Amino acid sequence: MLVKRLWIAAALAGRVLAQDPESGQGAATASAESVEDKWDYFVHETAAPFTLGAGAFNAAVSQATRSAPLYGRHWNAYPRRFSASIGDIVSQNFFGDFVLASTFHEDARYVREGPSHGVWSRVGYAVSRAVAARKDDEETFNWANVLGTGMSAGLSNAYYPPASRTLRETMTNWGTSLAGSGLANLAPEFWRDFHAWLKRRFR
Repeated sequence: MLVKRLWIAAALAGRVLAQDPESGQGAATASAESVEDKWDYFVHETAAPFTLGAGAFNAAVSQATRSAPLYGRHWNAYPRRFSASIGDIVSQNFFGDFVLASTFHEDARYVREGPSHGVWSRVGYAVSRAVAARKDDEETFNWANVLGTGMSAGLSNAYYPPASRTLRETMTNWGTSLAGSGLANLAPEFWRDFHAWLKRRFR
C-alpha cells in the first residue's frame, strides 16, 4: 500500500491547477482566503481532470498489486477500486482544503519557494507543507491536512470492504495519505521549471 500511495502522489499533480500564480513568492505575500475562497479552491482542485486520472491510476496500481482496498483479485473489482479512490481524493480535499482549513483559519493553497532557492531546499519545503501551513501571515502546524487525511481515512471505512477496515489498515491509510500529500507538492514546486526546460530543449 505504501508503494501505491507514493506512486499516486505524482498523479495528484492536479493541485498545480489551483496554485497561487505568483511564482516563487513567499507565503507572507499571498492574500488571505475567505471561507468562500476555500470552497472555490476545493471545487476547483477536485473538479480538475487530474482527479479522474489519479483515481484511475490509483485503482489500477491497487488492482495490479492486490493491495487495499481489498475488493478482490479479478479485474471486475476495478470499478469498485476506482470509485473508492475517487471517494478518498474527494473526501481528503473536502476535509483538508475546506472544512478544517476554514475551522483553523489555515491557507491550504501551495505557494512555491521558487528557483531562487536550491533544489534540496525546495524539495524539503514542498514535503514539509504536509505538516506546515500558513495562518494569518505566519507559519503554523498544518492541522487541516493532518486531521483531514485522518478523517478521510476514517470515512473510507464506510465503503472499503471489511478486510480493509481494520485499525492497522486505517492508520496505514492515514500515514501514507499524509506522506503522499507532501510528495504531491513537488509537482507545483517544480512544474514551471520543468516546463521552461522543455521549451528551451525543444524550441
